Amino acid sequence: MVQKFQSPVRVYKYPFELVMKAYERRFPTCPQMPIVLDCEIIKDESLENGAKRNTSRRCKLAVDAPYIFKKLIGVDFVFFLQHNYLDMTNRTLSIEAVNESFSSRIEIFERCRYYAHPDNSEWTCFDQTATLDIKNFFGFEHSMEKMGMKQYTQTTLKGKEIIEYFISQLKEEGVTHVDRWVPPLDAPKSPTTDQHHDILLDGDFIARNLGQLSPMQESKLLELRKMLDGVDDLERMPSYQTILRFLSARDWHVSQAYAMLCDSLKWRREHRIDALLAEYSKPAVVIEHFPGGWHHHDKDGRPIYILRLGHMDVKGLLKSLGMEGLLRLALHICEEGIQKINESAERLDKPVLNWSLLVDLEGLSMRHLWRPGIKALLYITETVERNYPETMGRVLVVRAPRVFPIAWTIVSAFIDEHTRSKFLFYGPDCEHMKDGLAQYIDEEIVPDFLGGPCKTMIHEGGLVPKTLYKMNSLEDHDDETPVASRAASACIVEPPSEGKRLSAAHQHDHKNLYKTVELKPGFTHELLIRNTDPKSVLTWDFDVMRNDLHFTLYRVTEELPDKNDSAVSYFDLQDFVEGVNYFREEPTLICRHKESVQGSHVMHHNDSYLMHWFSPSGSQLNVFYEVLSSVNYKGSMTSLQSAFSSNSSAASSCQSR
Repeated sequence: MVQKFQSPVRVYKYPFELVMKAYERRFPTCPQMPIVLDCEIIKDESLENGAKRNTSRRCKLAVDAPYIFKKLIGVDFVFFLQHNYLDMTNRTLSIEAVNESFSSRIEIFERCRYYAHPDNSEWTCFDQTATLDIKNFFGFEHSMEKMGMKQYTQTTLKGKEIIEYFISQLKEEGVTHVDRWVPPLDAPKSPTTDQHHDILLDGDFIARNLGQLSPMQESKLLELRKMLDGVDDLERMPSYQTILRFLSARDWHVSQAYAMLCDSLKWRREHRIDALLAEYSKPAVVIEHFPGGWHHHDKDGRPIYILRLGHMDVKGLLKSLGMEGLLRLALHICEEGIQKINESAERLDKPVLNWSLLVDLEGLSMRHLWRPGIKALLYITETVERNYPETMGRVLVVRAPRVFPIAWTIVSAFIDEHTRSKFLFYGPDCEHMKDGLAQYIDEEIVPDFLGGPCKTMIHEGGLVPKTLYKMNSLEDHDDETPVASRAASACIVEPPSEGKRLSAAHQHDHKNLYKTVELKPGFTHELLIRNTDPKSVLTWDFDVMRNDLHFTLYRVTEELPDKNDSAVSYFDLQDFVEGVNYFREEPTLICRHKESVQGSHVMHHNDSYLMHWFSPSGSQLNVFYEVLSSVNYKGSMTSLQSAFSSNSSAASSCQSR
């Protein structure tokens, strides 16, 4: 069990000689490090006329552990050996420390360096590395590892504070300058070495560009950065901000972050992502019909991207751009986001590491849950999370309508838990929403479509003309291969049993999802769903080709018999009375030629539900439907459902022209 630690470079804005004088004052003890009980000099030698000095100390340290632990190992303190190598000519001090106690069971090795700043001889740099190798420690290996990490963090935090304390003490005594060491006139000239110190980053850089990191996080950041030095085909070293994002996305597990980052760098190279900002040209359909764009900054300095998802024609954009075209658009937005994040950080001179997303859901309906569209969204989400981790700081979802719980239940299963925690939801009440937004966005930049004073340059969206559709835009991606069926056929469907219900995260086979039905004049097509799962959700999506269709959703309280004549409706078989043994759950909807219709209905009863299409003049129907189990629909979305569905029925249907 080996742990490695490394601190970033610390910079003291004092000359090396003054720092060394302050450093000597920390021995044998100092108040800032009460754990050090004593330091005994066991060797001290001066070499080369005082140019070099080697000092060894035996240090007695209190065991900073719970009482029961100290009783079990039988000691209250341990000993360490520290070896200092001071080179006044080259202005360096190298320190090595190893444990003397329990050395057969555990090895602790620490190396520190003080040296003159290579770019400013009046400043001094300090860096620190340590390894902890626990071989066998009475069964307490994990506890020792945790204590070792804790001790390293404490000493790293205290190190700079101690030097600053003793420099202030020297100033109080009138000592503000120490002359550089000069060899005696008659002494032979000592050779100087060309010092090359790899200054990766210092505390000031971290505070200014990365924010507050713990010493352990700083150590892991440096470890991952040094691992990237060994990547042979690395065209450009990622920024520390990028390295930090990948570490955070993998919960600071260096090996996992390294693998994730290397995969992403390879992906960027293969897909020429670094050239995307310069080479990408927005297609006309994006310019005219994509309702998204950048809009000022939030109160934390994050760039804001607005997406009016409720106004977006998902099907039209996907059929016009194709899966890869829509992904390319999303990646271009992400690259713009990184650029704007960096510009904001430079302008504000403070850490800005991610951007905010404002999603307006006014107009959201079941047409946005068109299955190939959901598949495309999940594909894009997966690609973005894999290659742009931790770039999304906050997601403000506004004007969420009553169908939103269904959409969120489906999509959220594919978003990692940490990202889901960044979502904040606001209902359709504009005043309540504005009060909520005011916590994150200055009032003067609240968009006008949300009741604010600020106009945006974001397109309204709207339906994409079918003349812009590409015939092969979905063939390779959505597997939307229609299956011909006999005219006026009727289907009986049993919802999945409790043990076979599909979770929201289940990957469906998208092949043959849509069924094509030819309807002769005066014929009907019916789909019967026998519901055994109260509060499950029936969703549908269908296209009408050639002449009008009439669509109605019924609920039937009596058992329906089987029928073989496809030209006959279920209602022709028995004497049914509307309002007695069957009920109209959705009003009859007249669907025109080339229209797409999407809808949903919460099936509250253990009854049969009948989807009924009637063709007065003969038509073609291309239909897909699905039942979402009550387990998936309710879940964590109950509160949102109750908040957004008051004064509304349980059904939703939307025509897409």
